Amino acid sequence: MDPALARARFATARVARLATVGADGAPHLVPVVFAVAENDTDNAGDTGDDVWTAIDAKPKDSPHPRRLRNIAQNNMVSLLVDHYEEDWSQLWWVRADGEAEIVSGWPEAEDALLLLCAKYPQYQDNPPPGPVVRIHVHHWLGWSATE
Repeated sequence: MDPALARARFATARVARLATVGADGAPHLVPVVFAVAENDTDNAGDTGDDVWTAIDAKPKDSPHPRRLRNIAQNNMVSLLVDHYEEDWSQLWWVRADGEAEIVSGWPEAEDALLLLCAKYPQYQDNPPPGPVVRIHVHHWLGWSATE
């Protein structure tokens, strides 16, 4: 799948799975809501896209979720979205690989929260308290049964 199409499909998805790796080498996968935005950096190997997600107010097992602990120790992450139908000719998936960073300072975190609130009406009355995670996407990879 062309990277531009992969990015477009990814951006319209409602939920992604965030994959991180702990200090012990164990993988950790968690569903996240997210927003995609162009960034203004010009780093080699960077697609020019950021994926933003945040720790929201839904109950968590810990005040310091494992995904944040993992990112603090190893910032290489992947995000995966997919589309499934019983008609397998309609299947597709897109993966975004990149480097994550935990952002707690304004105005970057505020801009990310505005993007998330615009995409998810559930956040308009109860925006995520944060912190916010930015993934600098280095690579878009996708597959489709029909392309």
